[in-house]
Amino acid sequence: MRYFFHTAFDGHNYRGWQRQAKAISVQQVIETTLSEMLKEPLSIMGCGRTDAQVHASQFFFHLDIKDPWDYDLLFRINKMLPDDIAIFEIIPMEENQHARFDAIQRKYDYFIHTYKDPHLNHSSVWYPENNLDVDTMKKAASLLTKYKDYRSYCKSPDTYLHTICNVSSSTLYTNKNGDRIRFEISADRFLGRMVRLIVGKLLKIGVGELSLDEFEGYLAEKITPATFDVAHPQGLFLSKVMYPYLDIPPRTPFSVMGHQEVQWIN
Repeated sequence: MRYFFHTAFDGHNYRGWQRQAKAISVQQVIETTLSEMLKEPLSIMGCGRTDAQVHASQFFFHLDIKDPWDYDLLFRINKMLPDDIAIFEIIPMEENQHARFDAIQRKYDYFIHTYKDPHLNHSSVWYPENNLDVDTMKKAASLLTKYKDYRSYCKSPDTYLHTICNVSSSTLYTNKNGDRIRFEISADRFLGRMVRLIVGKLLKIGVGELSLDEFEGYLAEKITPATFDVAHPQGLFLSKVMYPYLDIPPRTPFSVMGHQEVQWIN
């Protein structure tokens, strides 16, 4: 029988979701824990991949097992997993329903703060610039829904069959003081490091090193930038995953210190 596991994780201590030979990953920790609990070697399929130190406020993986358990697996697995990984729900699914290939929309949020704050170090990127041109950054973010081909915002586009992404929303928010920034983007798929590359260019706009026309030119002409400005990973969250048959709100909108209480302004 197939089950979807609704989960979240703080990615600070991991080299991303995907299992790797020489580094610890979120997938490895969960697979090891489940295999020990259910007393058989198990493999799980995640809804996507994340880079090292990237977080997830919502993530799904599926697991196939022959015999159902007769105890509170949700309670036990949360007791055994480290504090930076949580399982919220275990959902029985049809055998052909797939955590990765059936996802129709994913949403990411990227957080920036412009003042030094030790409590935000693992969940937001400190960018010490007090005079960012946030209005132009917002205009640039709003352009993303007008284009489909994101070849210019992918570090290795030739590894994909195509670089078409249907971006359904893209918005830059700030707090009242203007010293906290949140970039939110939703699409049917994302390319490798796509969000972090976009944020890198938005920050270039913010400091006046890239014009709005140049930013849009990359999209319109499918130009590969001369340099890749990849924003740091710790500010990035996979925050929502949607399926045709499953649309569950995240357990907490942003399960990290200092983000939930911010009043974000578009």
